[in-house]
Amino acid sequence: MASKMTPHPLEPLSIEECHRARDIVLGAHKQSILDFRSISLEEPPKAQLQPFLDLEHAGKLTPATPRPHRLARVNYDVIGRDKIAKYYETLIDVINGALVSNEVVEKPAHAALTLSEFETLTKAVAASSVFKEEVTKLNIPEGFEVVVEPWPYGGPDGEEEYCRYFQALCFANDTRVGNPDSNFYAYPLPIIPIMDARTKEIVRIDHLATGGEEDGLNYGTRSENFMNQYRSAEYVPELLPQGLRKDMKPINVVQPDGPSFKITNESLVEWQKWRFRVGFNFREGATLHNITYDGRSVMYRLSVSEMTVPYADPRAPFQRKQAFDFGDGGAGICANNLELGCDCLGHIKYFDAVNVANDGTATVSPNVVCLHEQDNGIGWKHSNWRTGRAVVTRYRELVVQFIITLANYEYIFAYKFDQSGGIMVEARATGIVSVVSIDAGKQSPYGNVVSPGVLAQNHQHIFAVRIDPAIDGANNTVLTEESHPVPTSAERNPRGNLFEVVQNPVKKSQWLDAAPQHNRVIKIINPSKINPVSGHPVGYKFTPIPSQVLLAQPDSIQARRAQFAKHHVWISKYKDGELFAGGRYTLQSQDEIGGVSDAVKRRDDVLNTDVVVWSCFGLTHNPRVEDWPVMPVDIFQLHLKPVDFFTENPSIDVPSSRNLSSTLVKKDGCCSKESSRL
Repeated sequence: MASKMTPHPLEPLSIEECHRARDIVLGAHKQSILDFRSISLEEPPKAQLQPFLDLEHAGKLTPATPRPHRLARVNYDVIGRDKIAKYYETLIDVINGALVSNEVVEKPAHAALTLSEFETLTKAVAASSVFKEEVTKLNIPEGFEVVVEPWPYGGPDGEEEYCRYFQALCFANDTRVGNPDSNFYAYPLPIIPIMDARTKEIVRIDHLATGGEEDGLNYGTRSENFMNQYRSAEYVPELLPQGLRKDMKPINVVQPDGPSFKITNESLVEWQKWRFRVGFNFREGATLHNITYDGRSVMYRLSVSEMTVPYADPRAPFQRKQAFDFGDGGAGICANNLELGCDCLGHIKYFDAVNVANDGTATVSPNVVCLHEQDNGIGWKHSNWRTGRAVVTRYRELVVQFIITLANYEYIFAYKFDQSGGIMVEARATGIVSVVSIDAGKQSPYGNVVSPGVLAQNHQHIFAVRIDPAIDGANNTVLTEESHPVPTSAERNPRGNLFEVVQNPVKKSQWLDAAPQHNRVIKIINPSKINPVSGHPVGYKFTPIPSQVLLAQPDSIQARRAQFAKHHVWISKYKDGELFAGGRYTLQSQDEIGGVSDAVKRRDDVLNTDVVVWSCFGLTHNPRVEDWPVMPVDIFQLHLKPVDFFTENPSIDVPSSRNLSSTLVKKDGCCSKESSRL
């Protein structure tokens, strides 16, 4: 095996490696001021990495085995004598200490935002005399203080000058409550300050319409004392006026013999017959690599690639209200530090990440990913009615989870592995809906009133999952499989009950949409590996989630910059570095450049080759009152299942054991006959 001191090619950069990359970059710009944005592992090209992984699986790695170059991608601004920042992306060989490539990224691209830019925005707002004047006009009652929430500017209108802007949504916090966690979202203010990132000054204040359906797009309907309409909407336990439920008893996850998984070198996970590596980067959060089952290759890489959240309020400036939560800011940067017993239950393995400050100093961000097992009901069961014997197994899952907080919203992402060879990618949306002010007593076609004077705007959440399959090898084919009724005929279907299964291989890169009326399934097969039982190629399949695609008009900026959100499935040919459904640069984009739509436009041959499949799905969120003040989770699940990959049910050997911790409810408990009569 390779030396313990030599990192695996997929292991995230260490603090020492980040500092080595930083120092090389600093040395290349001795006469300038540098502002670092991110330093992260540049994954090796597949042509270099795959031979290494093959030797690793075969147990043939030695200290002399050639390794892919270990590269760091350093994103930073160089501020010269003219005080104008230029955005650079540089690749550094951290082993040999060499600068590999250097690129200045220019318009129309913008660098992803940093949290320090958001801090600059809050300081600029606090220092702005123009903003203070506008706040004075709002007649905010005593005891309230203004809170600003930084947001990306969104896609600029076509006629706007090329500038790097940031905006802040504004609220009022009731300080009389005496709790720093009091919910300020219940008091939205109808102004948005805009900052020029170059000058770090507030350049204008956007005023918001507050009317209802009778006012349409008109402005100026707000009453002078509009804040009198609001009421508190708390969610932290100590501020709930009705208190907490008193009838809940603990549910504990108990594993007396410890977990069934094994972790090696802080990234290699082995559980049951699964084996994979956990990666993490500032943009995608947790990524999974080199996924195998019982020694057989299943996937090269699996990740959540992008998500976009466009809002449907046509009143300016809300036509720009659209976040790309991975591309604009980075899911990894916004990842929560998870708490034992809260975000994950049972025996937990946590993975840390490395974050980089403006000066290039790297620090550990602890517990950003958790790994644990959970029970999800019955896995399989059969009862022999003749003998009365039942055999039943539990559906145990291994969960890799991370959570991101983006201002008002939380997203919970999980990769779930089961004992039957299945993989689920799950996304959960929760947090606080984005709200604006509405005049007292009015309703709006652009959202729903969830609290007096508080309008939660209609919007969508559209996710893109990137699947880089390797079904028993790198060369795979994608096909659609549909079930169609067959017309009644004497020759084929004399009694009218037949339906036929129709398969069509995807020959050129293209998009597809869900078709539940035809039971459309996407199969990824290896045509050169045949199942000895069925005679069909081995494969994996998923049913596209038939959720609503992007609703913005095709000529809108919202649609132009989120082409990936217009279809459920995209099939492209693999290309190194092509990881992001919306393109590498989404902040203030007006078009999707270098995203999946451009990949598909190449019209590459995708038969029996190295393909990538992108699954897009999500929620059209027309808010409910029940979503306030914090919405219960909405859950989306993409199920990837083996199809003719095995020669029998792969979980047939899972023990059918009785759980000895389970107990009967006592006679005077909640489920007794006596209590049911009350």
